[in-house]
Amino acid sequence: MGASKLQALWNHPAGPKTIHFWAPTFKWGLSIANVADFSKPPETLSYPLQIVVACSGLIWSRYGMVITPRNWNLFSVNLAMAGTGMYQLSRKIQHDYHSKTEAEITNE
Repeated sequence: MGASKLQALWNHPAGPKTIHFWAPTFKWGLSIANVADFSKPPETLSYPLQIVVACSGLIWSRYGMVITPRNWNLFSVNLAMAGTGMYQLSRKIQHDYHSKTEAEITNE
């Protein structure tokens, strides 16, 4: 049973013998890098970069579902990109617009 599933994966139109497998697989590096940036201070994050990461993740997630055959690797990596981009944007927005500095607190 295991060998037949492995054979089916190997011969799939979006399997390891095609670029349709390897491009999304290497794209996981972008999502992993964005997760590693969770520990960075929010002031070092970039609005344009995180907007692009989130939007491209959403757009390409949709594309992964409408192409034939469905490319679940492409869908999942881009869903992860969208999620990490939106999380980073929320951190940046919260830092820039919802946190008070010590000077603002002492002036009140």
